[in-house]
Amino acid sequence: MYMTRTRLEGSLAFVTGGGGGIGLATAQALAEAGARVILAGKNEAALQTAAEALSRAGHDVRYVLLDITQSDACTETSERINRDVGPVDILIANAGIAWSDTPAEEMSDDTWTHVLDVNLNGTFWTCRAFGKPMLEREKGAIVTVGSISGLISNKPQRQAQYNASKAGLHHLTRSLAGEWAPRNVRVNCVAPGYVNTTMSSVTIKDPKFSVPWMAGTPMNRMVEPEEVASANLFLASPASSGITGAVVTVDGGYTVW
Repeated sequence: MYMTRTRLEGSLAFVTGGGGGIGLATAQALAEAGARVILAGKNEAALQTAAEALSRAGHDVRYVLLDITQSDACTETSERINRDVGPVDILIANAGIAWSDTPAEEMSDDTWTHVLDVNLNGTFWTCRAFGKPMLEREKGAIVTVGSISGLISNKPQRQAQYNASKAGLHHLTRSLAGEWAPRNVRVNCVAPGYVNTTMSSVTIKDPKFSVPWMAGTPMNRMVEPEEVASANLFLASPASSGITGAVVTVDGGYTVW
């Protein structure tokens, strides 16, 4: 009984930021659980490579180009996918950017706005676009990808814009969960810590960052994308049917202190 609750046969999943890192690992997890998967993002070469690799492994995976900062594009893409491919049952709102170590007093308006546009506004546009048809069908699971930076103010990097965007995303998740639960659409969030992805590859090589990061992590290591993907899979599947509005940390214990 319990193992079958993680199965996703017959489901269609849409994964933003699906060309690599956490998004690609999550797409593979969902596909292995039996879902059809659509990858979305701005880098067509990365999306095509990812989709082809998963397809060669026997999974039903395709991709679409999408800039989540464009509200109209999110709406149009959702309408087209739901009409032409099938109703989207699962949304993984994973797309996001990091912009570390920018002193607040020196931060430009463009830097602040760009990070908020992608991480917070873009996540809302995506959730709204794909959540509306879920609400009409009274069926759906949405997982947003936040960060421990939405729970704490990291050190030593200075990143007020990133921290604010992820804190807003966490509260957006809770707000949508409360609104949409009566119509059987669950909304949860996974908050990773320091993850071994290309996004982190530059800063983790700098002892200025890596030494304090690992010193503050009880497991004394970075989290792997597959470990975050496993949490995303759980929250997207019927195994978590009684959970909504949760923010689940996958951080090697970083936020316990």
